[in-house]
Amino acid sequence: MKIKLFTVATGLALTATAISASAQKAYKEGVAVISMNAMGQTIEAKNYFRTDSSAISFNSGPAVIKVLSDTKGTYMAVLIDVAVASMKKAAIATPAEVEEEMGKLPALTFAPGTETKVINGFNCKKVVATDPKTSKTYDIWVTNDVSLPPNAASKVYAKAGGLPIQYVTFQNGQPSQVTIKSIAEQKVPAGTFAIPADFDKITMDDLKSMSGGGN
Repeated sequence: MKIKLFTVATGLALTATAISASAQKAYKEGVAVISMNAMGQTIEAKNYFRTDSSAISFNSGPAVIKVLSDTKGTYMAVLIDVAVASMKKAAIATPAEVEEEMGKLPALTFAPGTETKVINGFNCKKVVATDPKTSKTYDIWVTNDVSLPPNAASKVYAKAGGLPIQYVTFQNGQPSQVTIKSIAEQKVPAGTFAIPADFDKITMDDLKSMSGGGN
């Protein structure tokens, strides 16, 4: 069984949230509903967050995929649960693999624009992000209405001037469109950021082999 979308999930986990110092409401714990367009598909994911941890969860066909990460950028695990196949796997990245993925993220520069619009209830302003290495530009929409806890790769959008609501996430240099649909402050269910005992622990290389050998 080939599971290609884990690369999208890991990219999203690395660039899902960024802190905004001037935000009116600072969320410390809760869930954000995120829509992402990747590999020709629209995927709706839930990003459970605390000040120290993040978990991105979404469905891909019969599989439930969850990516766990910490805010220090030292830990990442991809959990795959396929009930119809009685398969539960947890691929745990080594610190070196996490560092390698972090190193692939672009060092974007930002130019504030004058356009504004409301996206899913958030007052947003347009920012043009540029990747100096490729000269590619991306229209980013950020808000100062709210902020979320920083994650391992918040530095990608740390200088964007606000919390990205509509933006791009990167995996192996490939951008995917992401939109935050909603943010709710709530207690995250116990065990959200842990690997259940009934999951078989494997390596990231094992996971890549399962997904057809791709990254």
